[in-house]
Amino acid sequence: MAEDNKKKIYHISKRKEDGKWQVKFANGERALKLFDTQAEAIDFAKEKAKNQDGAISIHKVDGKIRKQKY
Repeated sequence: MAEDNKKKIYHISKRKEDGKWQVKFANGERALKLFDTQAEAIDFAKEKAKNQDGAISIHKVDGKIRKQKY
């Protein structure tokens, strides 16, 4: 039953390898999707989170959390 209470958290962060913005699940190995801008990644993650009763966590370029939305 505890699984029902777990929200999917989408993390938006910048990849060091190529400078692309990525959307990943918390503890995810691979990006769900890559974007040229942070704004595009945020829009994608917001839509996914809304559809799946999830949350998003936006990271700054340096990796620190800029904003968390629940």
